Amino acid sequence: MNELVRRCIAGDNRAAARLITLLESQDRDAYAALYRLKDQAGRAQVIGITGPPGVGKSTLVDKLITQFRGRGLKVGVLAVDPSSPFSGGAILGDRLRMQSHATDTGVFIRSLATRGSLGGISKATHAAIRVLDAAGYDTVLVETVGVGQSEIDIVRVADTVVLVSVPGLGDDIQVIKAGIMEIGDIFVVNKADRDGADRVVRELRAMLAMQVQLRQGQAPLSGPDTLAARDPDFMHHAGLEPGLSTGEAQESSVPPVLKTIAETGAGVPELADAIVFHFERLKKTGALEYKRLESIRYQLSQFVFDEITHLLSLSELSKVRDDLAQKVFSRKLDVYSAGMALFHSIPEQGATHEHPQT
Repeated sequence: MNELVRRCIAGDNRAAARLITLLESQDRDAYAALYRLKDQAGRAQVIGITGPPGVGKSTLVDKLITQFRGRGLKVGVLAVDPSSPFSGGAILGDRLRMQSHATDTGVFIRSLATRGSLGGISKATHAAIRVLDAAGYDTVLVETVGVGQSEIDIVRVADTVVLVSVPGLGDDIQVIKAGIMEIGDIFVVNKADRDGADRVVRELRAMLAMQVQLRQGQAPLSGPDTLAARDPDFMHHAGLEPGLSTGEAQESSVPPVLKTIAETGAGVPELADAIVFHFERLKKTGALEYKRLESIRYQLSQFVFDEITHLLSLSELSKVRDDLAQKVFSRKLDVYSAGMALFHSIPEQGATHEHPQT
């Protein structure tokens, strides 16, 4: 494992791919190996590409790879695909659309299976990003599966979130409903050669301007899972100080809404410029540190949840759980009391469980 980590830090794509495979398989030695990658963390810009199914995310990512490579950057791509119902692996649909870069040693493309995760990304996404960061990739693009109104975990992963929509989905404002709209840093109306594209752009800009006005007035936001809603200090870190005029607030903080035609590449250079500009603004205002700290907090909570789930799968705790379930079934205990009893039995069992050295 130490040799694998050394090769990864040296920029060996095969080593990075192998390490990600082990992490996807929840190999505990591989998770312990992440400790050796910590000094290389935090260098890459992480860009999330998300939106409903069929909006052209993969084609857009393919064109963004070309843009960033043209600027001399190494690009890693993590395409989160639905899981196969048979093998549990990624179906690889997104990766197939990016084969034009397959021979470029400065590009790493990997599909990650959702494996039951419902937030639009894979459980292994955080760890895979750390691997690519350590392997020297300047930009990491994370393409989510097709999302609806609540699959917003990408905001806990990416520095910049690009929310992609298209005209003609049957509901032109589907993408700007509460929840998913509030995670976007840059909005893209793809397939802009279709009828109705300008109308979608106008609606998005109007809704985003309304959000800024609500923030300046300190009105509560409707989505509870956004950074702004979770912590009001985010407005300060993002440069959204109270007291700005509506025009000043909109100029400084309304996310851009861009039109692209990914098939031809139209509008993609402007999108790449907007992504770079957003990242630089995050660094200048201090919001980048804040967002990454929020991400680490979430990862820590998720790690504890996963560890508890793992412990519950062990024979000792499984027996405790089954005994308590039987007591609930026979009405000797209620579910709450049994659940608390199971929870309090975890430290005792966990103390005897061998963990990898980190």
